[in-house]
Amino acid sequence: MIRSSHIVDCIMEVMDAAFDPAYGEAWTRRQVADALVLSNTHALVIDADGKPIKGETERDPSGFVLTRHGADEEELLLIAVIPEYRGRGFGKLLIELLFEAARERSTARIFLEMRRGNPAEHLYLRTGFEPIGERPNYYRMSDGSRIDAITFGRSI
Repeated sequence: MIRSSHIVDCIMEVMDAAFDPAYGEAWTRRQVADALVLSNTHALVIDADGKPIKGETERDPSGFVLTRHGADEEELLLIAVIPEYRGRGFGKLLIELLFEAARERSTARIFLEMRRGNPAEHLYLRTGFEPIGERPNYYRMSDGSRIDAITFGRSI
């Protein structure tokens, strides 16, 4: 996992294609860049063949995962796959690569939070995450309505 302006470019390319603006879940370029300055924030980007992108490259990104580590826990902050690459197992691959990297950081448990109704829930359940909590009316939609957040956890 590396930090560079190229990685931020790759993350933003995926995020712009993958996140529906109606939900307001996408981060700004500045938020991503600021997060990656912190030593406990980690990004992994994969290309169209599912291979990790490390450093400068001409390969186009297909997906990414962004996490924050603390003590023996890790929080999955963002995960996305460009729509044209969905259905190829890249979401599962990103989670598996996350587990591998998190184990190297001595992580015992990974947490994530998602809006109720997010189609990624199927991926999380398939990769061993279990719902452990709920925050009613946590997320605000672009139209002002609210959606519950569901917290998931998984030991690794």
